[in-house]
Amino acid sequence: MEFVLYEVKGQIGIITISREKALNALNSTVLEELDKTLDNVDLQEIRCLILTGAGQKSFVAGADIGEMSTLTKAEGEAFGKKGNDVFRRIETFPIPVIAAVNGFALGGGCEISMSCDIRICSENAVFGQPETGLGITPGFGGTQRLARIVGPGMAKQMIYTARNIKADEALRIGLVNAVYPQEELMAAAEKMAAVIAKNAPIAVRNCKKAINDGLEAGMDEALVIEEKLFGDCFETEDQKYGMAFFLDKNKEKVKEPFKNV
Repeated sequence: MEFVLYEVKGQIGIITISREKALNALNSTVLEELDKTLDNVDLQEIRCLILTGAGQKSFVAGADIGEMSTLTKAEGEAFGKKGNDVFRRIETFPIPVIAAVNGFALGGGCEISMSCDIRICSENAVFGQPETGLGITPGFGGTQRLARIVGPGMAKQMIYTARNIKADEALRIGLVNAVYPQEELMAAAEKMAAVIAKNAPIAVRNCKKAINDGLEAGMDEALVIEEKLFGDCFETEDQKYGMAFFLDKNKEKVKEPFKNV
C-alpha cells in the first residue's frame, strides 16, 4: 500500500490514510487501497476499527481537486460511484468503525467520517462541505448522510454556504460525539474501541446492522429487523455465558472474555 497503513492492536484495527503532503486528500489510488485494506481485515479477530489520517493537520482534506478538475460528466459520475462504493462499504462493514478526526475533514473527508459509526475529533478539527464553492455538489454521500446526522436544515445550511465549522460547533450540532486535545485523540479512540471489543461480538455486529437497516425502513419494518437480529443472538455461546454470569449470585468467577466470532 502506498497511501493506506493498517495496524493491528489486539482486537482493534487501525487504518491510517497516509498522504500527508496532500493533507491526506482522496484520489483514486487511496480509494482503491482503502477497499483492499478492508479486504484484509480479519473479522475472526478484529472487533472494532479506527480510521484516522496521518499527521496532526489533516484527517482527510477532501477529494483530490487536481484529479477531479478535468473530469467529464461521465467520469465525474464514475468517480462519485467509486467513492460511494468504498464509503458504503465502511458504513455497512460488519464491525463498528470509529473516525478519529485529527484536523481538516473537508468534502470527502467529512463524508468518509460520516460513513463511520462514531466520530470523535481533536480540538483543531475543521469540518465542511465546500463543494458549491467549487462548482459541484458533494459526491461521496454528503447530501445524504449529513442530513441524516444533523438534520436537513443544518445540512442544507452547511452545504449551501460551503462554510467550514470548528470542533465545538461540530459537537453542538451532533456531527461528532466528543472533542479531545490533539495529543489525547488516538488514546481516546483506542479506549473506546477496546470497550466495544470487550462486548459480545455477535451482539455488537447485530446492533450495528439493526440500527443501520432500521434507519432505512419504516418503524413497523424496523422493529421486525430488530426482532430477527435479537433472536439471532440466542443459542450463541456469548448469550449463554453472558446471561449465566449475570444470574450467578455468587460471582465467584472472574468474567471471561467473550468468544471470537
